[in-house]
Amino acid sequence: MFQGMNFSPASLPPSVGKLREEVRAFLYEETDWQPNSDFNAGASPAFSKRLAMRGWIGMTWPERYGGGGKSFLERYVVTEELLAAGAPVGCHWIADRQSGPLLLKFGTEAQRERFLPAIVRGDCFFSIGMSEPDTGSDLASIRTSAVRVDGGWRLNGSKIWTSGAHLNHYMVTLVRTAAPSENRHAGMSQFIVPIQDPNVTIRGIDNLAGESDFNQVFFDDVFIADELVVGQPGNGWAQVMSELAYERSGPERFLSAFRVLTEFVGCLQVSADRQQMVLAGRLITHLVTLRRMSISVASMLESGEMPDTEAALIKDLGNTYERMVPELIRLHLPDQSSASLLSALQECILHAPSFTLRGGTREILRGIIARGLGLR
Repeated sequence: MFQGMNFSPASLPPSVGKLREEVRAFLYEETDWQPNSDFNAGASPAFSKRLAMRGWIGMTWPERYGGGGKSFLERYVVTEELLAAGAPVGCHWIADRQSGPLLLKFGTEAQRERFLPAIVRGDCFFSIGMSEPDTGSDLASIRTSAVRVDGGWRLNGSKIWTSGAHLNHYMVTLVRTAAPSENRHAGMSQFIVPIQDPNVTIRGIDNLAGESDFNQVFFDDVFIADELVVGQPGNGWAQVMSELAYERSGPERFLSAFRVLTEFVGCLQVSADRQQMVLAGRLITHLVTLRRMSISVASMLESGEMPDTEAALIKDLGNTYERMVPELIRLHLPDQSSASLLSALQECILHAPSFTLRGGTREILRGIIARGLGLR
């Protein structure tokens, strides 16, 4: 039976205006990094540390773990300002966005006390281990596995498209802890893997820009102590699905190309033809629509809902938008294009193929959307 989606109108409260001004003032004073067109590519432990000192990591988490006790909408403001500026947020991003909330929901008290304050201080960074070679984003087909040993587990296998593994300290990894059965989603668990372990090997994956923000990670008999198991063994699938709404619905799903758009609009103020003006209006309209949808999901998360289908739709539409922006602007470059526009455009085009990998491929997302709508 067909079921609809819920994008109830939501807006940011007026009270966040001061916070937005504070973030912009902070970014204006920051001078030791260059803006980027892909938040995955910009990673600076020192920048993350300075953000932490302002209380902008773990903003929504309980104060007893060092968090700010703020709302999802306040965090949204900080997030979109950082992304719009092209700030180097890659180090702390995953820990702040989803690893921390995962531990708050499923972790033990000992895990929360160990990891959350360190994340909030900007001292502890996380990656995600989901996709695998030969299985891609079909998480039900993962082969990385762990067997029970005295005091914990022995982990073997490989993960791919792992952002920031060469910089981070831990990786929340989805592994198979029981033999496959008719229920493809059963028998999976999540481990916190110390990725600086000597039995963990990290190999960078070069993108078209010659950079290696994605990695393939290999596990060779890595010992995982029982205290590093997240939630209940065998509950990994449900836990992963619960955290993906955080990954798929935020402004990072459609702001990777924002710098290209702003540089393009800036050039049009000097000289523009009708087609260029129409294109700018079209791209801005799409951006505003995606932002309103994203804020609606942030409001649902604030209310304790888990809008998985809505988040998947935002990610799918955002991917289309992020690929469309640089390609259409490339075809309609102003005669007087600035050096900053050309530089941003080049960087965005070279990074654009990776945009579809983050948070699941489009084929996977559309399957989730179809199920959420009752169509399969």
